[in-house]
Amino acid sequence: MRQHQVDTETTFEQLRARTAAAIGYLETFKREDFTGADERKITLPWMEGKWMRGDEYVSEFALPNFYFHAVTAYAILRHNGVELGKREYIGSVPMRA
Repeated sequence: MRQHQVDTETTFEQLRARTAAAIGYLETFKREDFTGADERKITLPWMEGKWMRGDEYVSEFALPNFYFHAVTAYAILRHNGVELGKREYIGSVPMRA
């Protein structure tokens, strides 16, 4: 298992390199690597002796954590004058006629 990387990036180029490394890591997985993942026991280092199922981890921890950080970054950018609106946050919506 990969060790947690310390956040030491200070430039956009370093962030781009870290993003590329993360994408490369994700591309090593195959569909079958996720078979049964919804039922796997997931433990967190700071919750010693406790666990949750994989589906619970995604819906109750990972996604809320992701959206918290995305919204916080969005709010900081807007606060500092970056012209962002709701459409930039939501993105495209697949509307059908």
